[in-house]
Amino acid sequence: QVQLVESGGGLVQAGGSLRLSCAASGLPFGNFVMGWFRQAPGEEREFVATITSSGGSTSYADSVKGRFTISRDNAKSTVYLQMNSLKPEDTAVYFCAGRWSLGTIPYSVPNEYGYWGQGTPVTVSS
Repeated sequence: QVQLVESGGGLVQAGGSLRLSCAASGLPFGNFVMGWFRQAPGEEREFVATITSSGGSTSYADSVKGRFTISRDNAKSTVYLQMNSLKPEDTAVYFCAGRWSLGTIPYSVPNEYGYWGQGTPVTVSS
């Protein structure tokens, strides 16, 4: 059974930092592209960042570029999202997602991913 479990969300003041983690089980993690998405109340789920199976290539939404960093530890089957210089508009539920791929395509559309975590909430106060 595939499981993606996010952690690390919480309440932080604007300008602060958080590090999200997503622990995967039940899948060959090293063969999976992993992504982070977020969804604010009343909004559609949007792409945040993605990382290839080897970790050699990353891609970011323009809104987070230069502030967020995605990384992965294949030995621990875990993907991370380091979020710095947080803004109130970053407030959302953050989801990790995975799909099988050994290529370098930066998958950025939610329906390109077959596996999802339950989400972790992030609230940035002004």
